[in-house]
Amino acid sequence: MFTGIIENTGLVKNIEQNGSNMSFWIESPLFEDLKVDQSLSHNGVCLTIEAINGKMHKVTAIAETLEKTNLGELKKESCVNLERCMQLNGRLDGHIVQGHVDTTAQCIDLTEKNGSWEYVFEIDEKFAGLIIEKGSITLNGISLTIFNITSNNFTVAIIPYTYEHTNINTIKPGNKVNIEFDMIGKYVQRLSGINENNI
Repeated sequence: MFTGIIENTGLVKNIEQNGSNMSFWIESPLFEDLKVDQSLSHNGVCLTIEAINGKMHKVTAIAETLEKTNLGELKKESCVNLERCMQLNGRLDGHIVQGHVDTTAQCIDLTEKNGSWEYVFEIDEKFAGLIIEKGSITLNGISLTIFNITSNNFTVAIIPYTYEHTNINTIKPGNKVNIEFDMIGKYVQRLSGINENNI
């Protein structure tokens, strides 16, 4: 379980193709605190650390994960958002995030607002019921608040700290980001029977 508050970023140093799976060696400042078998969020995707070598750790994404996320688009030197799993004795600064990505969204517009940035993303309309005005969403692992919703578009605002300390600054129109919808909203939708066959 995560909070969507990114701790640090890492750089992809090597990529290995193993059948339909892809393994990534990622270098990050978190290396001293990481352990084999630990869960770590990568762009919002919960992956298990398989090995550690110096300042790098290794994780593997299976075909299902590659199909539903943007991890398959990573290249050497790509920047990845990282968050360790939350501790129960700390504050929940973002919102409840499982690290189970639901889909991807495409950036369709970016506007600089004299000290902040507004990004507009487009999603498949079948997910529209999971976004609400001022609701929470996880974008590449970042906990954000949604506004200006249309049938299949939504906007998020990025403050300077988030822009400088995550890989949101690499996202431009045409790029895809990983999306995890609010878990409570997904349960409510399931219980109400609305579009439950589409999610």
